[in-house]
Amino acid sequence: MDKPQRANVVKGLLLSLCIGCSASLHAKPLTFEASWQQLLKNSPKLMAEQQQVKRAQASKESSNSLSYPSLDISGSYTHLEKPIELDLRDLNPLASIDPNTLPPGLGNAIGAIPGSLFVTPFTEQDVFRASLDALWPIYTGGKITAAQGIKAAQVSEKQQQAELTTRDLFTQLVDRYYAVSVTEQMSQTQAQLVQSLSLHVEHAQKLEQQGQIAKVERLNAQVALDNAKVQKRNAERQHEMAEIALASMLSERQPTPISPLFVLDTQPSLSHLNKITVKDHPALKLLQAKETQAQALIDLEKGGYFPTVFLYGRYTLYEDDSLFAKMEPDWMVGVGVKVPLLARDGHGGKVKAAASALLQARHTKAQTKQDLVLLVEQNYRQLLQAREEIEALNSSIELAQENLRLRQVAFSQGLSTSVERVDAELKLNGAKVQQLGAQYRYVQTYAKLMAISGQIDEFIGRTQQFAQPIQEEVNASE
Repeated sequence: MDKPQRANVVKGLLLSLCIGCSASLHAKPLTFEASWQQLLKNSPKLMAEQQQVKRAQASKESSNSLSYPSLDISGSYTHLEKPIELDLRDLNPLASIDPNTLPPGLGNAIGAIPGSLFVTPFTEQDVFRASLDALWPIYTGGKITAAQGIKAAQVSEKQQQAELTTRDLFTQLVDRYYAVSVTEQMSQTQAQLVQSLSLHVEHAQKLEQQGQIAKVERLNAQVALDNAKVQKRNAERQHEMAEIALASMLSERQPTPISPLFVLDTQPSLSHLNKITVKDHPALKLLQAKETQAQALIDLEKGGYFPTVFLYGRYTLYEDDSLFAKMEPDWMVGVGVKVPLLARDGHGGKVKAAASALLQARHTKAQTKQDLVLLVEQNYRQLLQAREEIEALNSSIELAQENLRLRQVAFSQGLSTSVERVDAELKLNGAKVQQLGAQYRYVQTYAKLMAISGQIDEFIGRTQQFAQPIQEEVNASE
């Protein structure tokens, strides 16, 4: 953008600010950078994505405990059918002695002993017990490591999803922010057209009264003026809708954009854009996270075929006064092994399903990479096309201005018709509107390229560069 064009843009935006300030005391001048920072701070959509990330991080942290030992306090109450007892008469050698073979004195002595003296109670019928139990898995066939890997990959997935949302919000903000400026300038252009055609109608009325032109010439000018008024009201409504959309997005009552449309003198390198896009795009990283999850899921299911080795221990906290409780040790430790022989978990099918998910993630990643390269190529060419259109319309506007000047002179001298005069006016207005549209598309496309390649800060730096003169003027006026 050359200096005269930049000066005109600055004047136009300052005029818009003055008009906006007179219309409402609540208007708030905002650079694009300030708008972006406000959106990052207040966007509910982005806040929701950030909570998703925090949720995944908390889940990942909880998975670390899978490697830790567990420690539980357990208690029980058991009611037995009958107490556990030991009758000495059921044990050798008493159980094998025939009383008839014993000497009469000894047999009579044993027979005189009450039967209850031969019975030793081991437990009561009601058994109470409390203990401290510990279990520590030391080998699980890789299941714990795989589960932790899945949780870590899920964190990465949510982070990349949040980054995609951020970039989507960025391009949406560019569309809405600069739509306010474009529709404002289009509204001003239509207002200038109405003003010019109003003067033309007044001139045509005078010439008609003087008999220099026919009534149809004056009517043609009037019709053109009426159509221009309709277009002006349409442009004003579009501007109002653009302001409402931006205010809603920023949660700001009446934001007034002051960062102007711009065109770079030097365009970004296509090869560099492609290189950093396929290297760092969050969509590719997201699919890489899904690939990691699928691989970890395969490892998790395969771990079901391996044995589980664990350490265990128990410490008795409370026990009754039975003989069995006194005989039982207060603590014990050991090593346990659990080997799966036959299970209904369907590990084989789950391994195949996870392998299919892994291949799906890889194929999707390859396709996404191709799509991203194509998207960069398309947007880059649209950027060049918009820039060429802007430059080409400079000469068209210059020609239309000169043609309008000549038609005005010729019409005042009766050498040109009102149709020709109005046509020249409309051509100039159309060229201006078309150039505004091309400038808007240029900024939109440039923003998309910067978002795709992860260079949002680069775009913001450009907006600061072009907004600095306007910001200085605004600060000076305050």
